[in-house]
Amino acid sequence: MTRFPFGLRTKVIGLSLFLLCLPWLGYQYVWEMEKYLRHGQERTLEGTTQALATALHERPKLFDGQASFLKQVEKSRDLYAYPLAGAILLDGKLNEWQEYQHRFIQYGEANQIMRADPSAPLTLSFTHMVGQYDGYLYAFFQVVDPNVVFRGKNALSVDRNDHLSIATLAPDNKFKRYIVATTQPGWISAFELPANPKQTVPVTPEVRIQGQWATTDVGYNIELRIPLDMVGSKLGFAIADVNDSKYRDVAAVVGTSALDTVDKLGTVLVPSPEIENIIKGMSHYSSRIWVIDKHGRVLAKSGDIRDSNSVWTRTLDDENSNGLWQRFQRDYLHPLYYKILTKPPKDFIDSLRDSTELNGSHIQKALAGQQTSTWRLTPDNKAVVLAAASPIWIDNNVMGAVVAEETTHGIRTLRNRALEKLFNVILTIMSMGTLALFFFASSISNRIRKLRDEAENAIDSQGRVRNHLKPSKARDEIGDLSRSFASIVGRLGQYTHYLENMSSRLSHELRTPVAVVRSSLEHLNLQTLDKDTQKYVDRAQEGVSRLSMILNNMSEATRLEQSLTQADVTKFPLSQVVSGCMQGYQMTYPEQRFSIKVPDQPLMMQGVPEYIAQLMDKLIANAIEFCHQGSSIEVTLTQVGKQATLLISNLGPQLPVDMSEQIFDSMVSVRDNQTQEKPHLGLGLYIARLVTEFHQGNILARNRSENDGVDILVTLPLC
Repeated sequence: MTRFPFGLRTKVIGLSLFLLCLPWLGYQYVWEMEKYLRHGQERTLEGTTQALATALHERPKLFDGQASFLKQVEKSRDLYAYPLAGAILLDGKLNEWQEYQHRFIQYGEANQIMRADPSAPLTLSFTHMVGQYDGYLYAFFQVVDPNVVFRGKNALSVDRNDHLSIATLAPDNKFKRYIVATTQPGWISAFELPANPKQTVPVTPEVRIQGQWATTDVGYNIELRIPLDMVGSKLGFAIADVNDSKYRDVAAVVGTSALDTVDKLGTVLVPSPEIENIIKGMSHYSSRIWVIDKHGRVLAKSGDIRDSNSVWTRTLDDENSNGLWQRFQRDYLHPLYYKILTKPPKDFIDSLRDSTELNGSHIQKALAGQQTSTWRLTPDNKAVVLAAASPIWIDNNVMGAVVAEETTHGIRTLRNRALEKLFNVILTIMSMGTLALFFFASSISNRIRKLRDEAENAIDSQGRVRNHLKPSKARDEIGDLSRSFASIVGRLGQYTHYLENMSSRLSHELRTPVAVVRSSLEHLNLQTLDKDTQKYVDRAQEGVSRLSMILNNMSEATRLEQSLTQADVTKFPLSQVVSGCMQGYQMTYPEQRFSIKVPDQPLMMQGVPEYIAQLMDKLIANAIEFCHQGSSIEVTLTQVGKQATLLISNLGPQLPVDMSEQIFDSMVSVRDNQTQEKPHLGLGLYIARLVTEFHQGNILARNRSENDGVDILVTLPLC
């Protein structure tokens, strides 16, 4: 199984990443807080609408003049006098009306009231709109009439020509009819007709109705104004078309409603100034207030939801300052925070800004008698608008509703400010916590690493104790571990020292009894012994000799270890020592062939030349013992950088697997015991290693690449 090398510091840092849960928990807390704030805003806004609706309860006069008592309104029949931005210049050119052209209503075939010849095509149509400003009701009629017939200059009648008829139920509940006709383009002439629609005379000039009649390429325009005190809750307009200038019969009439009786008249809704006065005080509030009738038409309006001058925003803005920390937040932290957070937009699309009619689920419920609220997104999805509605009751009937709207900018600003402070605190805590954990983990890791290094350096590759651990004084688990390791290494050192000295003690203790046995055997040999007894004495002498050889080898290794500690180091030529030794071996072993490669230049090194010669003795003896009969032993001395490399290679059996290092240990031998003629304790290569390490060199054994022998490679430092 693969184990990933995650250190203690890495794990602690990984665990510290759980601190990242803190921002998430904080965000969830603030989000819950925002939900409660929104709930509170809903209740507050509903309370506002309810309070305002209470002021309008049981006040039927505010609604008598409107169309609130109708079951249904028709857009082309029931008119809405839109609030105008300013007075209209009565010049018949209609320039001031262009900004309201999305509210123009087209009248034509579907709005014809009378048609003299149904088979003849209807050539009359007009575009119409009414508005109110400063106590006047303004209206225009852009008439399409290919044959305009004006009133005759000397004619007494006013209705046998193209004309505009007006009918209304005046505020005094009297049915009033008026007619606008002119003898030529210019300032209009208005006349009041008798209430009976069958009578068109006598007529009375009505100077309060003022306006302009202007001809156009397709017909004519009529632009007029009427004082609002002449207009009641019902109103209707009709354009009469006369095409025959000779007989002057009315060919067709197209209008907003029939003008014969009061019942047939349409209604006109003029935003109520009384209600506007009631809600005027709400203009200082951040909400937008609407008062609508039961058909959803706006009776009064106050406020603008795009005005962000809320109490919360003002309070938070006042907290801004130009301190060092505040500048750091604005320049560095806020750009980071607002990659996640969203600022309330200063500008967004307000689709209901100029609306004159409202609808929606909350309005339907309010008109059904239930107080409710709802949330909606603006068309550009930049702002969330809260709308609340409360019904207005008159005689247990809902006559309208109060609607209040607010954005969530205040709450979102408050939420963002709370999250900013939360993030600041969490960022500080996380930074300090992470640094503290990092330093804590580093301290623990360094102590463990130090303990590991000391433990590794205490015992060498041969298992000997070289250094003792210094127990830690720290009163924690790592300190206890250090003290335990120090105790273990100390006890192991004592045991190793006992084993290392065992050979010298054994050789010392056994030497005397061996001498006794040998002298006894020598005395026996001086006497006359029979043949069988002499055979056993010879075997005993042979065993004593082998035992004596073992003791000599053990003594040699012991003496060498002791002498190495007291040796005097000198500078000597290594190449000459090796050459001299090889010359001696050639004389000592005349039957053995040697191949010698030693450089001519002297390779100088610091050490003891006698020990180097002893090293050569052990290695050559080992090579001679294992080489094939008749094969050559290769001895090569070379210089590689600042080191001398001595290679002794022989043909013969290879080293067993995993024995390349163990053969240099004491009492280790790879010889076959059954084939040994002489006792071997495995001390030769052990002595070679002691000499090499004394000269700060390395020794290793390896099988030859041709699998037919062994190489012993010794590297020694040169000076």
